[in-house]
Amino acid sequence: MYVAVKGGETAIENAHRLLDQKRRGATDVPPLSLAQIAQQMPLAVARVMSEGSLYDRELAALAIKQSAGDLLEAIFLLRAYRTTLSRYCVSRPLHTESMQLERRISATYKDLPGGQLLGPTFDYTHRLLDFTLQAEGEQPQALQQSDGQQIQAAVDGADGAAAAQQATLPGATLPDENAQADVAIEDAGQDFPRVLGLLAQEGLMREEMDSAQPVPDITREPLDFPSNRMQRLQALARGDEGFLLALGYSTQRGYGRNHPFAGEIRIGFTEVWLEPEELDFAVPAGDIEVTECEMVNQFVGSKDQPAQFTRGYGLAFGYNERKVMGMALVDRALRAAEYDEEITSPAQQEEFVLMHCDNVEAAGFVSHLKLPHYVDFQAELELIRKMRKRDAQAESAHEQQQDTEAGQVSPQKEKRA
Repeated sequence: MYVAVKGGETAIENAHRLLDQKRRGATDVPPLSLAQIAQQMPLAVARVMSEGSLYDRELAALAIKQSAGDLLEAIFLLRAYRTTLSRYCVSRPLHTESMQLERRISATYKDLPGGQLLGPTFDYTHRLLDFTLQAEGEQPQALQQSDGQQIQAAVDGADGAAAAQQATLPGATLPDENAQADVAIEDAGQDFPRVLGLLAQEGLMREEMDSAQPVPDITREPLDFPSNRMQRLQALARGDEGFLLALGYSTQRGYGRNHPFAGEIRIGFTEVWLEPEELDFAVPAGDIEVTECEMVNQFVGSKDQPAQFTRGYGLAFGYNERKVMGMALVDRALRAAEYDEEITSPAQQEEFVLMHCDNVEAAGFVSHLKLPHYVDFQAELELIRKMRKRDAQAESAHEQQQDTEAGQVSPQKEKRA
């Protein structure tokens, strides 16, 4: 036993060294820096921060580098580090209506008050490989402008006027997070009213009531069922993007009676305010980039409620548009019981969704199958052998019985003949 343990320990150490070599790759290729990962892979960083429940671009970049690009492993690393951090206080709720917008679109109104800000998006690309990116030292098209040149934001105003604000983009270096916040549109809350607020003014949007209950923390207290919406939104915010996307897609295909409209999608920087116990007032802690989505869904009404629209909500760190859209779709599907709707699909079953959306837990349980299961397998192997032996004996006995019966029938036929 001692030899087996020492041999296994050496093999594991060698596996770690091989993993380091695999991660590093060819040594004649320059290694990636954390700044390169954070600035040039912002969408990967955003996903790791969101599902890792920690807003820190540098640490997310480190996790991506350490995991050799395996985002699920990076999420695991960031969550593990998060458990070592002290918690000083709880921030105030984010006021996303005053967000400094990078992108803001709606699929419900053509003439949207304040206009639509396209911002950075893949929506209108042709999905063709751009081989110019193979060139060394290439710069984004916007950054190829001369220093100090004004770049107009891509805004489709309600009246067709040039309503976009101007932003100066440097031509020498990639902008950091603070520079991106400076580029974002100022006073967004005044120029860009909430789309769902317009429906609420007409009484067409179901009013969201504040429960006035303390917000639970699912990282400290386990989920209990039936859960409340605060717990569900936390779980969905940490949930796997692919899982939520698939469930959201299922609701549109008929598994959930869900016919949504993208009421509003916002991406930008919002300020975080803290209220320490030593102070009687809140102080700003800084800006974070978030993506917010509000889906509009039809509600046919009931005996007590008139026909109106309802909403699904999604919020995530960074540029995370696809994640928040799936999250909003699933959030609305999980509110079926609240609206006295029949629960018929997987996306409407909260236990199924919330207990399977966490990719770290899912990967951990699936990965444990790689661990030694020698005793369990030997037990099942012995059971299979016994079952096969029993079946073979039963079949042999059945054949012998048939032969015996056939032998008894033959003499009787001869006597009759």
